[in-house]
Amino acid sequence: MLVEGYTTAAVDRQMIEATLGGLAAHLGLRAYAAPVIFSPGDAARADNQGFDAFLPLADSGISLYYWASARFVSVLLYSCAAFDGTAAIEYLRIAFGIDGEVASAAI
Repeated sequence: MLVEGYTTAAVDRQMIEATLGGLAAHLGLRAYAAPVIFSPGDAARADNQGFDAFLPLADSGISLYYWASARFVSVLLYSCAAFDGTAAIEYLRIAFGIDGEVASAAI
């Protein structure tokens, strides 16, 4: 499932770590390691600053991309285990303070 939207929340490394772990727990998915979080720093243009993150799940994983200048987040939740898509969208809407439209697609 892909979920995207514009954020109003303050997004940093700690927030992403807490959100990924919290999302997995909320959906009953089992993470087997801590999230890996990258920030491009000087390797990227200013408009590409933000974070790339991945949380490994026992049944696959959750990828997250955040562009700070646009305040845009994209989360790809891939799992062979069943989960509640509506609960995932609402969790991410609250965590990231998405007050506008959320784009989502089941893949």
